[in-house]
Amino acid sequence: MASYTEFTIEGRNAVIEAFRSGKTIDKIYILDGCQDGPIMTIKREAKKNNTMIKFVEKERLDQMSETGHHQGVIAQAAAYEYAEVEDILKSAKEKGEAPFIFLLDNIEDPHNLGAIIRTANLAGAHGVIIPKNRAVGLTATVARTSAGALNYTPVAKVTNLAKTIEDLKKEGLWFVCADMDGTKMYDLNLTGPIGMVVGNEGEGVGRLVKEKCDYVASIPMKGNIDSLNASVAAGVLAYEIVRQRVV
Repeated sequence: MASYTEFTIEGRNAVIEAFRSGKTIDKIYILDGCQDGPIMTIKREAKKNNTMIKFVEKERLDQMSETGHHQGVIAQAAAYEYAEVEDILKSAKEKGEAPFIFLLDNIEDPHNLGAIIRTANLAGAHGVIIPKNRAVGLTATVARTSAGALNYTPVAKVTNLAKTIEDLKKEGLWFVCADMDGTKMYDLNLTGPIGMVVGNEGEGVGRLVKEKCDYVASIPMKGNIDSLNASVAAGVLAYEIVRQRVV
């Protein structure tokens, strides 16, 4: 089982070396107010690589540190390398299938992300797209929860999900997002090249992303609570798409 330490890098030189060796760094925690040379180098590398920077108090770094020698900086490296969006489209083409892609708007729970990647693999999706900011990356927990699916299902990370949807529309895809105020999913035609958008655990799909979608699909619910867990919602809608694709 992958341990936490494999995917966190502590100390200034170690973090700088990780960047220079081309390792994918998801997020960096830096001691708030620290401005010396090595930290400025790390900030520069982070900006160059579009890595998210969080400025935190010393107590937070001390809590996160496993070595006790963080020197004011801890980086979280991806457990797996990210793919490009082009790789996902290429995968569909090689299989001779209409593209089927999951797009996740700010999923913050690593267990949910892992479960969704697992569902994407089993539903025959060609890949998963996640945003760079305000969302969990490919951590060790995500890798574990995906039950091996990360070895087969490419995950791409993009700066702007709404812009990515626009770009993919030019490639012939159309988009459906899961939302309670939509049309019942059974009444929609969900065949052809499709991107399925699922929102985060609390707020659902963001307004800008939702506006880019061609359809809004609701999942019929009869219980006393108002929403499904994000990974369950993804599974339910994905398998309606699967049903329509195989009929």
